[in-house]
Amino acid sequence: MPPRLIIVIPCYNEQEVLPITAPLFLEKLTQLSSQGKIAENSRVMFVNDGSKDDTWNIISRLSQEDEHYIGICQSRNRGHQNAVLAGLMEAKDICDITISIDCDGQDDINAMDRMVEEYLNGCEIVYGVRSSRKTDTFFKRNTARGFYKLLNAMGAEVVYDHADYRLVSSRVLQEFANFKEVNLFLRGMFPLVGFKSTSVSYERNERVAGKSHYPLSKMLNLAFDGITSLSIKPIKMIFGLGMFIAFISFIGVIWAVVEQLLGNTVSGWASTVCIICFFSGIQLISIGVIGEYIGKIYMEVKQRPRYIISERTWTDKENDDVTRS
Repeated sequence: MPPRLIIVIPCYNEQEVLPITAPLFLEKLTQLSSQGKIAENSRVMFVNDGSKDDTWNIISRLSQEDEHYIGICQSRNRGHQNAVLAGLMEAKDICDITISIDCDGQDDINAMDRMVEEYLNGCEIVYGVRSSRKTDTFFKRNTARGFYKLLNAMGAEVVYDHADYRLVSSRVLQEFANFKEVNLFLRGMFPLVGFKSTSVSYERNERVAGKSHYPLSKMLNLAFDGITSLSIKPIKMIFGLGMFIAFISFIGVIWAVVEQLLGNTVSGWASTVCIICFFSGIQLISIGVIGEYIGKIYMEVKQRPRYIISERTWTDKENDDVTRS
């Protein structure tokens, strides 16, 4: 029996994009179904991440026009990672496999064919990996490469050039539901679950409409979250740096005492200022990194919900039909 697929698509202020890409997702769903690779009752699930434009109304209208479209709406904007998580957790009990993908049309939907084939061949997770970054600016291309290298250097297990375009089986999602952390970095968390995995490459295109909702500031925040959520190596590096500076300082104290005893004293104003500034900078950086970890601990112990679904395109009475049809 073919697996039931749910394509999970996070949306934030995508009223310009949805009318263009929604039919493409439905066409791909129909194609895979006609080929016998997925079940006929597969669905396209849109996750509205607290959009301020007409996104939710468009999703609601699509669900009324075709039963293959379903949607959920978060009570407020929680960010891309939480939106993806909300869709996956909503889908895990009503499908066999999910494919998460952005709605902007940049990720090649034809890669879904190979993802499903890899699943049918026994893989539980299939990562979509960019074959090149020719559509990126020079700055973004090189910072992205540096980011993945830095993550691996910090001990975080991530798939190079993989974002959040992936196939995940329901079996994996059931285990992934046991990961309760609030600070989410999904592309680094799924490798921790294990199970048989592989990757497929694809070309990333330009955005079909609208503008990106991931400016440089958000990208940097995501990168820092990825490092601090998956690795404690920065704290170990601070400890190592502290030991090294302490050793150098001890040598400096001995040197200062010897010079004093020999009578070779100098005013030393410039050197004193430089040393104070250096150590002050090191201390502030160290306190900042440690504070970031403490802040994450603070958020985790609160155990606040990672997402709240305020609306669905189906009613409670229709829930059984959605889960079974």
